Amino acid sequence: MPERKGIWLLGAGVVIATLFALSMASDTPPPIARGTPAPPFELPYALGGSSLSLDELRGKVVLLNFWATWCKPCEDEMPAMERLYRSLAGTDFELVAVSVDEDPAAVVTFVNRMGLTFPVLWDSQQSVTADYQTFRFPESLLVGRDGVVLERYVGPKEWDAKAYVDRIRRLLAETSAG
Repeated sequence: MPERKGIWLLGAGVVIATLFALSMASDTPPPIARGTPAPPFELPYALGGSSLSLDELRGKVVLLNFWATWCKPCEDEMPAMERLYRSLAGTDFELVAVSVDEDPAAVVTFVNRMGLTFPVLWDSQQSVTADYQTFRFPESLLVGRDGVVLERYVGPKEWDAKAYVDRIRRLLAETSAG
């Protein structure tokens, strides 16, 4: 009986060691978190026309929001995002919403119904969403002028709340003075 237990333990050890080795050798990129360069992207505007790339936003403080039309918390936070966007108009701040919907008509209908004026992009293949390791919606990243992620937010936020507005204004003031 002790021999079987020893063989079982040896087998379990081999399996664990193999799984550990495979996980260490995988091609999974490190998490997109504070201090990580934001992955580059170029996506089409949801309402048609050209596209927008992260490179075009270099030098601005960017709030990058991933969302879907079928996501009720996403819908709930959109009015506050619109108010934030309007309150910081004329500054070096940009708010960009990336829809992960498959149906472009649903995105257009949503944007028009909500009266959104900030850029809304369409990630129909969810490739940018995957690059940002985003799978919980809404999810947002605050990106500095240098293209480095400053913060990651999961879940809906009251984006026009004083704390968020003040943080963005501080970032705008710090980076424009320095």
